[in-house]
Amino acid sequence: MIPEDLRRGNFGSKVGFILAAAGSAIGLGNIWRFPYTAGESGGGAFVLVYLLWVVLLGVPVLLAELAIGRASQRNPVGAFRALAPGSWWPAVGGLGVLTGFGILAFYSVVAGWTLGYLAKSISGGIRELGTPEASRAAFGQLIGDPLSALFLTFLFLLLTVLVVRGGVQGGIERASKFLMPLFFLLLVVLAVRAVTLPGASEGLRFLFHFEWEKITPRVAMTALGQALFSLSLGMGAMITYGSYLPRSENLPFSGASVAFFDTLIALLAGLIIFPAVFATGGKPDAGPGLVFVVMPTVFDKLPLGVLFAVAFYALLAIAALTSTISLLEVIVAYLVDERGWDRSRASFSVGGACFVVAVPSALSQGGAAWLSEGGLFGLDFLTLQSILFGNYALSIGALLICLFVGWRWGTAPAVEEMRRGAGELRTAALWSFLVRYFCPLAVAAVLAFIVVTRQYF
Repeated sequence: MIPEDLRRGNFGSKVGFILAAAGSAIGLGNIWRFPYTAGESGGGAFVLVYLLWVVLLGVPVLLAELAIGRASQRNPVGAFRALAPGSWWPAVGGLGVLTGFGILAFYSVVAGWTLGYLAKSISGGIRELGTPEASRAAFGQLIGDPLSALFLTFLFLLLTVLVVRGGVQGGIERASKFLMPLFFLLLVVLAVRAVTLPGASEGLRFLFHFEWEKITPRVAMTALGQALFSLSLGMGAMITYGSYLPRSENLPFSGASVAFFDTLIALLAGLIIFPAVFATGGKPDAGPGLVFVVMPTVFDKLPLGVLFAVAFYALLAIAALTSTISLLEVIVAYLVDERGWDRSRASFSVGGACFVVAVPSALSQGGAAWLSEGGLFGLDFLTLQSILFGNYALSIGALLICLFVGWRWGTAPAVEEMRRGAGELRTAALWSFLVRYFCPLAVAAVLAFIVVTRQYF
């Protein structure tokens, strides 16, 4: 019998896969990034365009990645090697592994902040952040303390490593079956509480009322980038998770379920944040500080605000953990499949290496001397990593995956793979058209947009 540490593993059930894959997609991109991006981009106008991108680009590319993974039963590098032997396409898988590592390095820093705020909420310290000045100073103190920033980053990576080390069923699936229902319960409770606040209707109007004149090229491209980041596309995560999906499972249904839950969570996050912000007289366009600077001042004005804060930051931490698990799994799967490493060695080695790479991002927020004056290219290291991996590498990876499925591997074998366990696929012709023509052009457009305008998502 092959030891658990050396087995590749598979998901034990359809529910387990959907929860794990949804957990990969659902993360800080939904709870932190979506609300502040929507707040900066006109609210309802952004939401409308975002929903269109999810349907027209997100779901087709998500299904393409899952088909690659399940057809090959390999990690991103091995998948391209199996489907296009003797070609340069495995380098695309290598880009996905590198992208996952790069995103995990800066993502774990932000994820660590959620633990800091969760601890502050549990201790009651959140009560001291009732004014914008106090809240801004507390956030600056948290990220400006090198020891605190490094400890929180290390702690979050350690939690991630311990889950991934447990394997597909024993670690990832088991954790997802516990974390995702808890996550959804907290989300619904907070959303119900937020929309029943006096004055919450203004927040609902901001989120769902759209004006055509607010749909600008910048809003369209920002919404597209958010769809790519939120659904974990272009980084190999869905290829990896697809490789653990049994052939008997209905792949289109599973993929569509992941996209549905990811979008639902983003909207529910908006239902929590915007009604609460408007009910307390806050501003929705506070940018990245919306969750860490504005929300603490909101909790101070709410009945039972401390409990609200504890639930909210627990929600953020769970969302971040389910995403860091999938990011780490991309690299671990590569080392297990291609290098023959056992899972424990791969998990701890990658986690340790990621922490080393995360150190500059953690310290750059504190103004370390060697990163002062704005850091490299006028940017702090965390922002630089976000741009390189969360914008450029992510977009390039998604573009190349579309070209691979549409023109190298072919949509016919991809459709055949999707029909396994699903039967007839009535939307096959539409999906093929979108993957071959529409999706590559759309991703190329957002890539050109960020190169020319230097406006990043």
